[in-house]
Amino acid sequence: MRAVCVIGLGLIGGSVLRAAAAVGRPAWGATIDEEDSAAAGRAGFEVLATEAALRRAADEDALIVLATPLTAMQGVLRQVAANAPHALLTDVVSVKDAVENEVRKQVPTARYAGGHPMAGLAESGFLAGSAELFSGAAWAVTIEERTPLQAWREAARLALDCGAHVVPTSAAAHDDAAARISHLPHMFAAVLAAVGADGGPLALSLAAGSFRDGTRVAGSPPELVQAMTEGNKPALLDALDDALGRLGAARGSLASTGGLKSTVDAGHQARISLEELDTDTRETSAVALGENALFRLRELGELGGRVTDVTEDEATIEVPVA
Repeated sequence: MRAVCVIGLGLIGGSVLRAAAAVGRPAWGATIDEEDSAAAGRAGFEVLATEAALRRAADEDALIVLATPLTAMQGVLRQVAANAPHALLTDVVSVKDAVENEVRKQVPTARYAGGHPMAGLAESGFLAGSAELFSGAAWAVTIEERTPLQAWREAARLALDCGAHVVPTSAAAHDDAAARISHLPHMFAAVLAAVGADGGPLALSLAAGSFRDGTRVAGSPPELVQAMTEGNKPALLDALDDALGRLGAARGSLASTGGLKSTVDAGHQARISLEELDTDTRETSAVALGENALFRLRELGELGGRVTDVTEDEATIEVPVA
């Protein structure tokens, strides 16, 4: 099994390290965070200085996984360029287009495919993670014109080994989707929490399930939320415009007729559609990993398809039946 080198050992990076080791992959990591480094060491993992970890990855042709905040990516990629310029490379950052562009600029010889596991907790740090964090989760693995087949295959295999299923997509399509189902919810959670607090002690003392569920991610470290939302600015602005339009329509309807049926019904139906996605019948097919295969996988991924297995020669993908 291919070795894995994880740079950044917080919640996501630490969980990737655990999951990779749990399936028998040789795995080591690096982090500049002293608490995460100490915690990973106590858990029995090998933690090296970043340059040493990258040089070892180059020597062993390991898959390097970048699990640092977006704001640290430039500096980390400079280290990759200096120590492992031809490495197999992926990442787990929540914004893909910006990372794709930075990799192509700083490490053009890397064999890179971007990744983003759709899993997380409000807590952060190595101690918050687990080998099971990605079990059953979607894990986007991006496909662009310059994505090497080997890089995509290795990133996808890591995701599958971590217990996730793979969603092939372009970086731009991922960012548009993530703005709506991840970054906008973080913004709404922040606003909802602040509006609730504006109600004073009585409002907070009455807060129950709907408020606590709706504000859960507002407990995430603010600097991480700020990095991912600001890093996806164009797509998030589009999603915010959509949301503000819907809120404006709801307010206008409530003020004029006293009715919110249209807003409530649309939201209810959207939630039902989400729940039905897990129970819908899916058609399974095999895609031979030959010329243009990645673009076929990307098309299927953007139709709701998910890859459940990857061999040297083919990928198994399940697509919802209309």
